[in-house]
Amino acid sequence: MSYVIRSVRADEWPAAKELRLAALRDPVAHLAFLETYEEAVAKPDSFWQERTARACEGSDAVQQIIAEAPDGQWVGTLTVLVEEPGTTDWAGFEVERKQGHVVAVFVRPEERGSGLTEVLFDAALEWSWAQGLERVRLIVHEENGRAQRFYRRAGFVPSGVTVPLGDAGERELEFVLERE
Repeated sequence: MSYVIRSVRADEWPAAKELRLAALRDPVAHLAFLETYEEAVAKPDSFWQERTARACEGSDAVQQIIAEAPDGQWVGTLTVLVEEPGTTDWAGFEVERKQGHVVAVFVRPEERGSGLTEVLFDAALEWSWAQGLERVRLIVHEENGRAQRFYRRAGFVPSGVTVPLGDAGERELEFVLERE
C-alpha cells in the first residue's frame, strides 16, 4: 500500500469538501453521518475553509487525517475531536475525562477491504495518545453492523452508553478504547 497518511493542511479545503460530499453520497451515509448531502453541498466555501483550518496539522483540539493515493486523490478520512472534562458533548452528556471522539470516518468504496481503515485508525490513535488523551470513543448507529465489526477488530468495545436518535426509536452506541 503506497498511500500517504497525514493530517490535512488548511489550504486543502477543496479536497476536504469533495471527500465529505463523496461520503455523504455513500449508500449507508444515513446511518453514519448526522447531515445529508443536500445540507452539506449548500454550505458556502467559507464554511469548508474554516472547518479544514480548524482540523489541520498543528491543531491540538481537532485533527482530520486523510489517506492520499499515489495519484493525489484523497481516498479515506477520519477526524478526532478532543473533548475536555467538565464540558458537554454533542449529545448533551457530560464529558468526565480528557478523551478523543472519532467522527466522520469514510473510505471510498473501491478502497474498502484494503487495510486502509486500520491505517487511518492507527494514525488517529497515535495522534490521540500524543495529545495525552485517556481514551478514544466513537458513536455508531445500532444498525451499522459493518462499522461495529471493524471497531471491535480495532479494539473498541461497547461502553453501554446509548444515544437516542429522533422520534423513530433508533439509537447509537458508544464504543471506547482505553489508553493502555
